Formats: sequence, C-alpha cells, structure tokens
Amino acid sequence: PYEQMKNAMPNRQVRKARGCCLYLSDGSVLIDAISSWWCVIHGYNHPAMNQAAISQINQVAHVMLGGLETQATRQLADKLVDITPEGLNHVFFSDSGSVGVEVALKMAIQYFQNKGNHQKKRFLFLEKAYHGDTTGAMSVCDPYDGMHVRFKDLLPQHIMADAPAMGFKADHHILKRQLSDLEALFKKHHRELAGIILEPILQVAGGFNIYSPVYLKRVKELAEAYHVLLICDEVATGFGRTGALFASNWASITPDIMVLGKGLTGGYFGLAATLSTSEIFCSFYSDDPSKCFMHGPTFTGHATACACALKSIELFEKGKYLSKIKEIESVLKSELLQIESDNIQDIRVLGAGGVIEAKKAHMLEGLQSYAIERGVWLRPFGKYVYTMPPYVISNKELIQIIRVMKGWFLDSKRTATRTKVLGVGV
Repeated sequence: PYEQMKNAMPNRQVRKARGCCLYLSDGSVLIDAISSWWCVIHGYNHPAMNQAAISQINQVAHVMLGGLETQATRQLADKLVDITPEGLNHVFFSDSGSVGVEVALKMAIQYFQNKGNHQKKRFLFLEKAYHGDTTGAMSVCDPYDGMHVRFKDLLPQHIMADAPAMGFKADHHILKRQLSDLEALFKKHHRELAGIILEPILQVAGGFNIYSPVYLKRVKELAEAYHVLLICDEVATGFGRTGALFASNWASITPDIMVLGKGLTGGYFGLAATLSTSEIFCSFYSDDPSKCFMHGPTFTGHATACACALKSIELFEKGKYLSKIKEIESVLKSELLQIESDNIQDIRVLGAGGVIEAKKAHMLEGLQSYAIERGVWLRPFGKYVYTMPPYVISNKELIQIIRVMKGWFLDSKRTATRTKVLGVGV
C-alpha cells in the first residue's frame, strides 16, 4: 500500500508481537511507534482482547446482519450510543473507515432526498483533508496536495475550504478571517450542500494539522444555520488520540453524523461505525421501500469484531486511558518541542501523537532504515515523521522513539553524510 513496488524495501516478517514490540523473523525487536496505522491502542497480544475474540469465535464468529444479529453486535451499538456525544442514537456498521465515510456521504444525500430535496448532492470539505481511499471518500480529500491527485478529474466535484491554520490555541485574527471565508462558502453553496465533512481538531494523514475547538464549534453553528449536515470523521481521532475520548468533545458539539474506525477494535479486526441523530434516522423510517438505506457490507456488524470492540472500550474506560494519554502528551511536548534544526519546518503535539514536519521530503529519505537499526518502527511519509504509539507504551519505550526522531535531525555525522550524498544545504 502507498508504495512504488519497484523500489520498495523488502517487507520484514513479524514472527510475533507483544505489548508495543514487534518480534521479527531475523531476531530483531522493534518498538511500534505508530500503532499499525494508529489502531493498536492496547498494544499487541493483549490477553483480555485475545480472550474476547476466542470466546466469541467459540459461540459464533460471524453471521449476516440482514435479518439476524448477535448479542455482541447489539451490545456494541448500545455502548457506542452511550459514549458518543449526546444525540447520536443510531449506528450503522461497516468494515473499514473508508466505507464508513462512504456510508456517511450516502446517508447525508439520501436524508435530503427522503425529505423531498434533490438539490443537495455536494459536500464542503477542507484543504489537507484525508477521508479514505474509496471513490466517494477520495472525492472529499484534498485534490491538489493529497494522495489521490491523479483521480481528481474522475471524481464527483465538491467544494474545498482553506485548511484551518489557527492552531489549537487559536490565533484570533486568523480564526476570524477563516471563519468569515468559510461562512461565505456556506452562503454561496448551501442550497446544493448536503453536508460538510471534516476531521475534528486534527487533520491526520493530510499533514497532522491541528486546529481550534472554537473553529469546530463555529462550523457546527454555520451548518445548522444553513441547513447543512455536519459529518465528523473520527476514524483516526476517535478513542482518545487527541486527548479527549472523541475529538468532537473538545468543542462540546454533536455532529449530525460521526464515523468511527481504527482504534474501535484495538486493531484486532476491521470494523467501522457510522452514527447518526434520530432526525436523520427518522427520514429513512417509512412504509416506502425506496426510502430505506441501500448499503450492506457482507461483514457488517461482524460478531467477533464487535466483541473485540466491546472489550477494547472496557479496557479504555477501566484503564483510565485518558490519563495515560495525558502522560504521553506531556512527554512528547517536553522532549519533541525543544528540538531545533534548520531542517525542521514545525513540530506539533496533541494527545498521544507528535509530528516533526521537515522542510523538504527528501530530508527524511533513509529515516526508516535509521530507525530500524535503533530498534524502532517508524513509517514517515512525505515530509512528515510522526509517532502515534499504543496507549500502553512505557516511558522508556516512548523516550527511545523520541531519541530516534531527534537523532535523525541532530546526528551531526549522519547529517553531514546526507548533505554530501544529496548535495543540499542543511
């Protein structure tokens, strides 16, 4: 995935994994600094998670949700309604974050169609957005600076707003200007807009851009004022990654639709959930067959995945993970934010995540091998090197990750070698 196969490094075979560590077939051990794309929040081979999967498999591993259900699926739906922002009362399960976003987009358009409005078919989205790799999801990703540039002329054409640039603690001048520009887009396009979709507070794969809860709160107000649905894509930001259970909580808002994935099952299975308000649900609740929601992944509501998700949420709550995340954030801030290098554009930390943005992408060439030699699994992309570790990581392991990230920029011998090879200034 995301790799030119001709020049790709050989895959390293993982023989086993436990806690935050990957044990490779060549005998080396790597601390996983990125939680297998941010989903393995409890670490690997967790005994309680293992037992939850085994127990469910011994009952029924999976059964179609069309006309049938399992206790695990029902209980997970109830639990998600309980822990998400007030008013998200209905749950639609799918099997990946991208599909969860597809569900949200289709749901928003059909909501208006079911109410007799067939004009609202477009979406407002943010520059630097990433919402997945399927067709609908790609259409609301950044079409110019994202990973789906080659498809921009083939996709449905939606409306892009500037990326929020005011920071978590808002620069009020920037905030005021950007909100004014955003409202102008609402005013101009609201008759054709079914929704605005965004990653709340933290735009992740588009560059780890952090923005203010004040901005998010105002987006909710604008969406309501102009009768546009607010879709919060919390696939990456949900379950504590930003320091709140859901990033939407920072602004104390309830979106009309919320998408969850990644950390939902603690990395054990692919599972996504798209939640909606009762207002949206009731637009589909009818004697008219044409008003039903026509979507149904084969593995929707997968029983074993749902059982693991229930156990994952239980571990999160009983383990007081928000406190753990606060400790991780404190270490990241104290160790990462003080790094100084002419090669660094910016350093950002929020919750259990920290990123160093290099000035140029080529400055990170070779970093992955450098990290592996030092016992850490990192996967930089573009000009970003980041860590989003499992929440159970020890301080010792976290410091080792940070030392590798820091060492790449501060190791004078390595920097000198790279300068000579690339012929660039550093």
